[in-house]
Amino acid sequence: MQKMVYNTQRTGFILGVILPLISLTAFYLFRYNDISVPEFLRFIYFRDILSPLLSLNILPNLILFFIFIRNDFLFSARGVLLSTFLFAGLVIIFKVIS
Repeated sequence: MQKMVYNTQRTGFILGVILPLISLTAFYLFRYNDISVPEFLRFIYFRDILSPLLSLNILPNLILFFIFIRNDFLFSARGVLLSTFLFAGLVIIFKVIS
């Protein structure tokens, strides 16, 4: 019964959105913790590294996707895939804009 609670597309989507944000925060804390968050956001925007950084931050979703597939949480894996496509769309939009 416990499997059915976590095997939802909503759970996968929420985790698929949160995990890249956590990896972006970890990147900021380990690499650029000497500047403020707004300065960091301006830095990545004006240096034109927003798309590559978003692309790299989507990679942990791959691990989460395979964990869900391995544990037979197919609906959650579908949610992670949906959020990954959402981030990929954002990367394409930022590539076209810049």
